[in-house]
Amino acid sequence: MPKLFRPTTPGQRKLVLPVHLELSPGEKPAPKSLLVPKRRTNGRNHHGHITCRHRGGGHKKMFRLIDFKRDKENIPATVASVEYDPNRSALIALLHYRDGEKRYIIAPQGIKVGAVVTTSDEPPFQVGCCMRLKFMPLGSIIHNIELRPGKGAQLVRSAGLSAQLLARANGYATIRMPSGEVRLIHEDCRATFGAVSNAEHNLRVIGKAGRSRWLGIRPTVRGVAMNPVDHPHGGGEGRGKGNHPQTPWAQFTKGFRTRSNKKTRKWIVKERR
Repeated sequence: MPKLFRPTTPGQRKLVLPVHLELSPGEKPAPKSLLVPKRRTNGRNHHGHITCRHRGGGHKKMFRLIDFKRDKENIPATVASVEYDPNRSALIALLHYRDGEKRYIIAPQGIKVGAVVTTSDEPPFQVGCCMRLKFMPLGSIIHNIELRPGKGAQLVRSAGLSAQLLARANGYATIRMPSGEVRLIHEDCRATFGAVSNAEHNLRVIGKAGRSRWLGIRPTVRGVAMNPVDHPHGGGEGRGKGNHPQTPWAQFTKGFRTRSNKKTRKWIVKERR
């Protein structure tokens, strides 16, 4: 259950935060070898021009290096801790491999400190174990899916998400994605058993503007409050003009499909809802 607060202040009246029951008790410092400084761009490109609006400020963060490749085969690893990561919605788990190496992975739902996980093409089919799609049982719930063999996981990495392995044929596995889309992925790609942790992440309510600023999100101004030079919705006497919903660059939004499927259409068996 998410945590609700007594309305002792305006900012706590609507505040809803997830309760991280999976987190390891006691705060342990992250291994320095797995931390790198995170340089902020504040939504600007190499010219200094804003290319992504509403970014800037926020609490200082260090970046945790996550092992998305899971390429240490047949070496058991013990889960040493489950930790919060400020750079992503999911929790992360620190693995201690039997050969002494330490790595972070995306923490699956239900993973416990002391659990043993491996990257192997043989059983066990346990939560947190990584395996190529060709050796997984059909019907498996999976996350952290590669798009190209050996490139590292790119799909199904956010809090609470999971996909399902439906079938295999002609060297490709059929996967049902969290969006409802069914697509083909090469069976030599790796994936991890289980769903991603922190499923209550989508229930949170920020509660106040200040918490958004801590997260590095700057205020958003409505288009209808602008002048015509600044936004297609801008201008007019009094209240808005009744334009079709558009971005500042006149790209239609709210229902207008912008996804270009030219490169991926042949891999899509069934479109998302």
